[in-house]
Amino acid sequence: MRFAVLGSGSKGNGTLVASSDTCVLVDCGFSLRETERRLARLGITPSQLSAVVVTHEHADHVHGVELLSRRYNLPVYLSRGTLRGMRKPVEAAGFIAGGESLQIGSLSIGAVAVAHDAQEPTQYVFSDGRRRFGLLTDLGSYDGNLLDCYDGVDALMIEANHCRDLLARGPYPSFLKHRVGGSMGHLNNHQAAGLVAELGWQHLQHLVLAHLSSKNNLPQLARQRFVDTLGCDPSWLQLADQDSGLDWREIA
Repeated sequence: MRFAVLGSGSKGNGTLVASSDTCVLVDCGFSLRETERRLARLGITPSQLSAVVVTHEHADHVHGVELLSRRYNLPVYLSRGTLRGMRKPVEAAGFIAGGESLQIGSLSIGAVAVAHDAQEPTQYVFSDGRRRFGLLTDLGSYDGNLLDCYDGVDALMIEANHCRDLLARGPYPSFLKHRVGGSMGHLNNHQAAGLVAELGWQHLQHLVLAHLSSKNNLPQLARQRFVDTLGCDPSWLQLADQDSGLDWREIA
């Protein structure tokens, strides 16, 4: 199994997960042309995609889903709440809610309900029968059930959205600061590192920090928080950014 990132941040998100002849795109927050360009950079054409799986209806995750799926006849899977919240509805091939699973080709996909200010947001754990990859962005808090769902994953991509201090003194208006930093918003560096510490990280082949805010975080601050919390080698940590995403990573 392997994964790659088209881009991660408030201007657009997309993650590829592949195993054998199956390749799934999670979210598509880019225009069709930009999505095609970013896929090509990773050696993928849209016709090679098996499906699109959506986490929630915010524009940075769904902007390009409808046109991509229609242009290339791609099945789309999402929660019913996410479909209700989309400005540009799609023809859903099937629905998936937290606690349910979906089989697409050689990939088993487990949906995990998360605390985020969307209609029915989900995140996902992928398995090819041997290894598991956890995708975990866009949540403001977590509980024991979520930890159980991600326990034992072989690779994890987790949001480190903001630095608490930068958000507090940053340019956002007060209501937006409360929204981002609240329990239904986004994980800050401390929360994300604490979550990984609770899961345990020594068995992880890859730990990718994602969805960093361009206004309320810095890569060096996110990295340092994880190093301080986990005691890991800073060079081992990986980062998926907005412009270049992340190249393919193998989960052996």
